[in-house]
Amino acid sequence: MSKKTAVATTINIGISAEDRAAIAKDLSHLLADSYTLYLMTHNFHWNVTGPMFNTLHDMFMDQYTELWNSLDVIAERIRALGHFAPGTYREYAELTSITEPKEVPGALEMVAMLVKGNEAVAQTARKAFEAADKANDQPTADLLTQRLDVHEKTAWMLRSLLQ
Repeated sequence: MSKKTAVATTINIGISAEDRAAIAKDLSHLLADSYTLYLMTHNFHWNVTGPMFNTLHDMFMDQYTELWNSLDVIAERIRALGHFAPGTYREYAELTSITEPKEVPGALEMVAMLVKGNEAVAQTARKAFEAADKANDQPTADLLTQRLDVHEKTAWMLRSLLQ
C-alpha cells in the first residue's frame, strides 16, 4: 500500500488506550442501563391501565422515545473510543444495574419502578463521568452531563406523581 492510500488504524485522539478502555466499559454499563430502562418504559406504555391511563401512556411514550434516541449516541461514543458497543440481550442483562419486573405492575408501581430506573441510570452516568473527567474526555463528559440532566429531571417528574 502506498503512503497516499494508507489508512490510519491507530487511534490518536489524546486519550490513552487504557483510559479509552475504562471509559468504554463505563459507557457499556450506561448503554445497558439505558436499553433496559427503554424496554421497561415501552412495556409500561403498552400495558398501563387505570384512571391515569392517558397521562401515563403519553408520558411513557415521550420517555421511551427520548431513551431510544440516546442509545445510538452512547453506542457511537463507545465506537469512537475504539471499542465495540454491546448489542445483545445477554450482554445487557450482564451489564445492567436495573431489575426488570417479572409481571405487569399497577400504574403507580410502574411510576415508582421508573423513578428507580432513571435514578439508576443517573448513578451509572455519574460513575462514568469520573473516568471521562480524569482522562480529559470532553465529548464523553458532555454526553454524560446531558444524560444526567435527562434522568434526574425524569425521576423528579415521575416522583412528583407519587406524592
